[in-house]
Amino acid sequence: MKLRLPINGLSSNTLILLVSLFLVAACNQAFFTHTLKIYPLESGKTVYLASLTVSFFAVNALLLSLISFGRATKPVLIIFLLLASLAAYFMDSYGVVLSDEMLRNAVQTNPTEARDLITSKLFAYLFFLGVLPASIIAKIPLRWRGWRRELAFRLGLIAGLGIVIIALVMASSSFYASFLREHKSLRSYANPAYFTYSALRYADQTFSTQSAQTLTILGADARKAGTDTHRHLTVLVVGETARADRFSINGYERETTPQLKAAQVMNFSNYWACGTSTAVSVPCMFSMAGMNDFDLKTAASRENLLDVLQHAGVNVLWLDNNSDSKGVAARSTYEEFKSPPTNPLCDEECRDEGMLPRLQAFVDSHPTGDLFVVLHQMGNHGPAYFKRYPASFAKFTPVCQSNDLSQCTREEISNAYDNAILYTDHFLGKTIEQLKRNDKNFQTALFYLSDHGESLGENGIYLHGLPRAIAPDNQLHVPAIIWLGSGFNNVDRTALHKKSGDHFTHDNVVHTVLGLMGIETKLYRPKLDILNGTRQAK
Repeated sequence: MKLRLPINGLSSNTLILLVSLFLVAACNQAFFTHTLKIYPLESGKTVYLASLTVSFFAVNALLLSLISFGRATKPVLIIFLLLASLAAYFMDSYGVVLSDEMLRNAVQTNPTEARDLITSKLFAYLFFLGVLPASIIAKIPLRWRGWRRELAFRLGLIAGLGIVIIALVMASSSFYASFLREHKSLRSYANPAYFTYSALRYADQTFSTQSAQTLTILGADARKAGTDTHRHLTVLVVGETARADRFSINGYERETTPQLKAAQVMNFSNYWACGTSTAVSVPCMFSMAGMNDFDLKTAASRENLLDVLQHAGVNVLWLDNNSDSKGVAARSTYEEFKSPPTNPLCDEECRDEGMLPRLQAFVDSHPTGDLFVVLHQMGNHGPAYFKRYPASFAKFTPVCQSNDLSQCTREEISNAYDNAILYTDHFLGKTIEQLKRNDKNFQTALFYLSDHGESLGENGIYLHGLPRAIAPDNQLHVPAIIWLGSGFNNVDRTALHKKSGDHFTHDNVVHTVLGLMGIETKLYRPKLDILNGTRQAK
């Protein structure tokens, strides 16, 4: 049966209303699923839910009415359909929301990480919710009635939609007040309204950052303490997507961290991330501003921990087996380990352990001076957890062998994730062994912490990247350990162990590293140094 259209085609207003109806009905499963959890149909709020649905439709139609006109109508609607279909896939499949932070993560991801997110289910969403309706729109003739009449009709539609929204809100003001104030997280699932808002925020932050040309110098007064005669070798391992509750040294029932247990590291079980994505957490943990004052707009134009260390004469190196340093190492020596030419340990993918020979080569090539090395792990980056470890570390089985988590059970996903934690434990153990071999010539230390955590299906949520205000603890509660070589004989280990349950955050990274390296600067805040109060006079 052929679809019969008016001989003269559809008006642009009619097409906008039809597309808005399709978006609400087909691309907002996540929004209505979360809404019905809070307002079940049997709760007696059916009228309010109907009002919310109509107002949601009106908001989408208003948005599309404002940004599409004339010849731009079809292209704009097609673009929104394609983007909304992709947004629907990620929200329905992983429970994520497309915040500005998530969009930044997507833009900054590398091809390998992007491939892990491509599944047959994604193509199905893209085709049935995006390409198919878009192709229909492309074939529909639009009726053009002249600029003046089209503008008049469009203004009439905008006014009408505005009146509908205002009338619905006023008729159920108490419901909407509760909905907007007490359940802010629900708005994050509104498709395409929320990702449009997020895209505008991301664009504003990105262009503001790029336009900020002047670099603010920080810590120019930094110097090595005059009483410190040791050479320092400190390694900061930035983990990826590791959860604190999956480390057996934090009480997890599975033995996932035998190497760390054997190394008798100082474990900090109450450590919290700055953000829920690499794009935010990595710049934040190296920032001198602190979590409460941190924002990406200013971070790119301000020096960070690496710069302060270099002001003090420290030799700094960043080795990366992840996406990149997110701008942190822009003024430091940076080397990428994602491919065989630089990483000697590559099978299905290049392993974190492949950075260790370069670490030793860096040490050997610097007969004088202090050394600070960052090892940025691939760690537990999802959803293809099964790729994050060699086959010999598949201790927990059966594992999810797909990057489409909907094809796996929660147990299989958890097993693959735990195996990746086990490999991180192995990697940290090897790094500690390497530092021990350099212990005679340096005061050696290792500081490990993850950039953020991960959701593994709790409450239907997977991966990470939810806005911090609504993110579950498992996306923010991260593992953190410190290992100290024999040169730190002035540190009271018992006193340090007593801090294991104290509340720490990424704010403690900068000042703990400055303390470990023996750097004096006005920027150093002793209260944020984890080792503060544990050092004894020599």
